[in-house]
Amino acid sequence: MGSRLTAVFALTLVLAASGGAAGAATTRATPSASAPELADPHPCAGQPGFTCSTLTVPLDHRNPSKGTLKLQVATGGDTGAPKGVLLFLTGGPGQPGVPFISRIAQQRLPGLTKNYRFVMIDQRGTGEFGAIDCPRLQAQVGGSDIEAPTPDAVAECAGVLGDRRHYFTTEQTVGDLDLLRRALGARKMTLDGVSYGTMTAATYAAFHPHNVNSLVLDSVLPHVDPQKDDMLYLTGLRATARVLRDACGAAPSCGFDPAKDLAWVARHRDDDVLIWDMLVSYEFLDPTYRDPNPAGLPAGSGDVVSAFHEARHGNPARLDRLIRLLDSGGDPVASYSSGLHIATICGDGHFPWGTSAAPLAGRKAILEKTRRRLPARATWPFTADAAVGNGFVQECLYWPTSRHTAEPRRSKLPPVPVLLLNGDRDLSTPLEWAREALGLAPRGRLVVVKGAAHSIQNRERGTQGRDAVYTFLNG
Repeated sequence: MGSRLTAVFALTLVLAASGGAAGAATTRATPSASAPELADPHPCAGQPGFTCSTLTVPLDHRNPSKGTLKLQVATGGDTGAPKGVLLFLTGGPGQPGVPFISRIAQQRLPGLTKNYRFVMIDQRGTGEFGAIDCPRLQAQVGGSDIEAPTPDAVAECAGVLGDRRHYFTTEQTVGDLDLLRRALGARKMTLDGVSYGTMTAATYAAFHPHNVNSLVLDSVLPHVDPQKDDMLYLTGLRATARVLRDACGAAPSCGFDPAKDLAWVARHRDDDVLIWDMLVSYEFLDPTYRDPNPAGLPAGSGDVVSAFHEARHGNPARLDRLIRLLDSGGDPVASYSSGLHIATICGDGHFPWGTSAAPLAGRKAILEKTRRRLPARATWPFTADAAVGNGFVQECLYWPTSRHTAEPRRSKLPPVPVLLLNGDRDLSTPLEWAREALGLAPRGRLVVVKGAAHSIQNRERGTQGRDAVYTFLNG
């Protein structure tokens, strides 16, 4: 994950959404006991060859009498595809899937369409028709995981959701996906997830091991957190030194240690969370970290490695400009719901104070004790302040007591073929996470794409990762 972790495609895709979206609506009727179905099929707007329809799911899969949600689904027309359904899961949590099906199937992965029927879904709480809209949160942090919102913005979002805040977790989404499988008439599915989509895909496989053919996990977020520290982002903070040193060592070598420069900057300024947010956002524009003119930024304002070096030696202008240019917030809610993001992260995550079921009283004291006790090696080149001050922690610090998601009983994935893809320059979901997840996949294989950052299938500049997907899935 990372500052645009969750908006995996946000800086590279243009979402043509018609109109805004209100909070995800529910009905009060008890769902029918009949088999799930895709209702109201019609051509997807602006995506020729794909059909959009609606899947009705329970608000709460543990207690279906609580009401229902309607989720938008996009499907390819090849119902007789030789290898069946390929369900492609986008990132977040917070990003829809339906608007991207033609780009993924026809532009980025066309070599799979001869064998698979592509399917994408707007996961609960996302998309044109169901996005959870929390205006202050959306304006302050948008698609960022790292920049912290104000307590008032968190309180407003908790008020928007009310008691529904319990039901927007990965556990509930997994239940939706199995209803989708049944509505498609598929005995098994192949799942391809990116970023948070890898967690969703792996969690689905853990809960429904007999319903999965194979998995592609691209830019991996582990589906379990045995150390209970993922929300502190310690792995990503530490990975920064490796990534920046690797970037600096590429020819022509920059001739200094950018990790030491960053460490100095982080200890001599009071905005290390914003620096971390900027850095993770920057990887989406320039996986080399050294291009002075990356697409998407004004000429001459790139090269984050030099920005840290210059700031350490008394000239912070480049660094300050990058922080301003890559400031978070304001993403359209239909393309990324920060309200869904907070509900899922807080409902799923493990924090220093425990889970979302922990009472609000006492959370701050426990977090402060964690800050004081974190050793420098746990966060270097950043500080403990960056770990406890990131958006994951700070938004959930104030989130009301909620039901914690049900987790898989077993950490290991079922013995199905699993392809893991990760760029070695990825800071949103660092390579270390992919190696950790590999240990939980008995039939897993990891492909490391050198010089690549986040979201291989969607954003890789070469073809190594996508070629590996073709070989793996087409067999």
